[in-house]
Amino acid sequence: MPTAHRSTASELLRYMAVHPMFQGLSEADLGLIVDQGSSLMRLPRGQALFSSGETCEHLMIIITGQVKVFALASHGGEKVLELIGPGQTIGESSIFNDQPQAFNAQTLTEALLLRIPKRAITAQIKRDPGFALRLLADASQRIRGLQHDVESYCLRSGLQRVVGFLLEDQRHSPERRAPHTVSLPVSKATIASRLSLTPEYFSRVLRELEDEGLIQISRRDIHILQPEELASYTLQ
Repeated sequence: MPTAHRSTASELLRYMAVHPMFQGLSEADLGLIVDQGSSLMRLPRGQALFSSGETCEHLMIIITGQVKVFALASHGGEKVLELIGPGQTIGESSIFNDQPQAFNAQTLTEALLLRIPKRAITAQIKRDPGFALRLLADASQRIRGLQHDVESYCLRSGLQRVVGFLLEDQRHSPERRAPHTVSLPVSKATIASRLSLTPEYFSRVLRELEDEGLIQISRRDIHILQPEELASYTLQ
């Protein structure tokens, strides 16, 4: 079960002050947000944050841990839609409308979350329209990410999706041509669901890439040995 994390106002303020969403807010405004019921919650692995059809009255910021957003099919199958990690947010849709949640959210690891009541967020929006723009910018980025996912599922092969996932963090990095390591934050089965692949297919592609000398697998660490060759592998 979730447990309230004993925290002081200064601790809450420290977490808020380093998050991009709250940049530019005065100490007074941050204090008002804290005073309106903000709290830290420590959650065990497998804890539900909300289920489809429920209302969510909080914006939540992941401090540590991993959360999955997923849909359930009528036969019980699960499709992972998003993996949310430190610094990312969940529950924004409840701020702008009173509709129930369309999906489910659950922790994949032990997690520490900063929970901010809807009333505190809406009050800050009224005080500071610039804060609303930052919320909308974050929501827009999430939508673009989901659109990219849909494009990937429809137009890219399974092999291309796996390679894209392995190279995603280095896509805009000046070191993208250098060998690097991808540490899977969650199980391979969860990553496979995120990519709309079966776990068996995901593992088979990883073995194929390892046999080609492009990667080296060490449990959840995947060492990208030849990034450029890996990027062009799907073109062969």
